[in-house]
Amino acid sequence: MRSPKDFFKPLAVGAPEPRREIPFPPSRMIHFFPPHLEKLTAKLPEIAPSTDILLGNLEDAIPMDAKEAARAGLVKVAKEMDFGSTQLWTRVNSLDSPWVLDDLVTLVGEVGDRLDVIMIPKVEGPEDIHYVDRLLAQLEAKAGLTEPLMVHAILETARGMNNIEEICNASPRMQGLSLGPADLAASRRMKTTRVGGGHPGYLVRQDPPQGDDGPAYGAERTTYQQDLWHYTIARMVDACAAAGILPFYGPFGDIKDTVACEDQFRNAYLLGCVGAWSLHPVQIDIAKKVFSPDPADVAHAQQVIEAMGDGTGAIMLDGKMEDDASVKQCHVVVNLARQLAERDPSLAELYGF
Repeated sequence: MRSPKDFFKPLAVGAPEPRREIPFPPSRMIHFFPPHLEKLTAKLPEIAPSTDILLGNLEDAIPMDAKEAARAGLVKVAKEMDFGSTQLWTRVNSLDSPWVLDDLVTLVGEVGDRLDVIMIPKVEGPEDIHYVDRLLAQLEAKAGLTEPLMVHAILETARGMNNIEEICNASPRMQGLSLGPADLAASRRMKTTRVGGGHPGYLVRQDPPQGDDGPAYGAERTTYQQDLWHYTIARMVDACAAAGILPFYGPFGDIKDTVACEDQFRNAYLLGCVGAWSLHPVQIDIAKKVFSPDPADVAHAQQVIEAMGDGTGAIMLDGKMEDDASVKQCHVVVNLARQLAERDPSLAELYGF
């Protein structure tokens, strides 16, 4: 076991000092793009101003015969395009693949100073993060980087969920976690073929009405569809909050069902996620809408903060009790709103900042 006093020492001679705090710039959506398709990468400068995070995908959705082209395409994008304050991430191939070592060596060596976060898929335990942590330190030292790259893990297996707290605390590089619902569903042997979202078979049913001879079991009864991912997202949020890193909802696969996508994103937002993945430009606007606080909530939060003064005691405001816990909740909403408003003038106007 490593001594706590050694946790923030570089893992390689010449590597940059590890971070002591994780930056939290606007992170409402991680928009994926395939770096090997020049027709799509040419549109990135147009998309970037409205996107918090752009991610060059090297793993799933990239055909085997296009892996090297995707890697080279991401290097080209990072070298030639300036995205301003929009973060640039990558998702490398899984640690058991034949491509991941070349992914890391090439990207850190050639464009490590242009990347913010490296997303690692199918993380199963802290040992996976330890491996990446040491390797990145060696590559950073060789490349002469002055800032350490951050690591983001995807929860896609039952074992990864079982080890979630250890994963979150495995390295000072840990930036956050994303839920990978499709692979996790397969790992758990869940009986759904959907990529995120609910399922009509996962429901609760209203009790039968009373008939003359007791419960009328054959009567019409209302059903309510439940959220397959409530437990998983809540546990992920708790683990991330305890470790001081950021939780994200992952993909919503039905691109055309924008209504259900918004519902799923909002569930994640209310539970504590800071953002979600965007697989299509239409989902960028959904994520911006959902993961930006509602102006009415911001106005109410400001009213509570002002009325509470030093934040102690309790008051009645519009018929509701507000106390120190209420103020803490309100500061979460207002602080996020101010942070987003600094990047987005239209939000600043909506919030009245």
